[in-house]
Amino acid sequence: MATVFVLTGPTGAGKSEWAERLAKEAPVEIVSVDSALVYRGLDIGSAKPDRALRERIPHHLIDICDPTDNYSAGRFVADATSVIDAIHGRGKVPLLVGGTMLYLRALLHGLAPLPEASPQMRQEIDDRAAREGWSALHAELARLDPEAAGRISCRDPQRIQRALEVCYMTGQPISQLQRDTVSPLAQHQVRAWALAPADRAVLHQRLELRFHSMLAAGFLGEVQLLRQRPDLSARHSSMRAVGYRQLWAHLDGEYDLAEATRRGIFATRQLAKRQLTWMRSEQSLNWLDPDIPQSRASWIRDLSHELRELGL
Repeated sequence: MATVFVLTGPTGAGKSEWAERLAKEAPVEIVSVDSALVYRGLDIGSAKPDRALRERIPHHLIDICDPTDNYSAGRFVADATSVIDAIHGRGKVPLLVGGTMLYLRALLHGLAPLPEASPQMRQEIDDRAAREGWSALHAELARLDPEAAGRISCRDPQRIQRALEVCYMTGQPISQLQRDTVSPLAQHQVRAWALAPADRAVLHQRLELRFHSMLAAGFLGEVQLLRQRPDLSARHSSMRAVGYRQLWAHLDGEYDLAEATRRGIFATRQLAKRQLTWMRSEQSLNWLDPDIPQSRASWIRDLSHELRELGL
């Protein structure tokens, strides 16, 4: 039975650094589980590993599509399983790293046979949201699919939209369709860890500092370049990513840069909160605190030893 390692955690927890250190010492290749890293041109705001690092350490599922593409969980599962098989074929172990819970859930638990997105229906839902507000649509989802509504924040319009779209198109709750699935990794031995500081305030401070560092590194200019493209708009999935959405709105004149920064930091913290909520419900995760001295060194040492025991 082939082995797959998973390192997840909230945004800003330090997953990439841990993964890179392990990859320097053990026969693993990194597979990104991040919905922003798949897009070319989303570099600074996504904290994408630079090209020099990716040349030294194999990374997969980064820069694989254009920002105008609609990269879905289904496409991720297909791409990830193909990459995992290829890594095993090279005699190495895939290390899945990232915090896009939709993608990770689809890989760990399977992806329901959901209908393709309907641009017309999505537009109708967006129009309703503009009139009634996303809270009202979340309340409707709670009536149609209480289980899904319990998992989805009323501040997460993309997932509310998708859950309602599936209900309308199939006549079935998305939660029921998701339960009737099998994991693509069912024939693999999956070892999974969640990296998260025990003190939430510490994580919040890091996220604020990181957002300011991204701005200093040219994040606003990156969004300006993307916004200049005539084929790209704020409605594209790529531009709904945390930080990009707020800076795009600033460039549209909706509010000043200080307000965009405040909103970007708040949205990043809310993302981390949603990620942690999902992780706490996932029984397979082993928790690690990056602020405990020697925790990373111990994790790397233990995994390196385990891989040697496997003859890798």
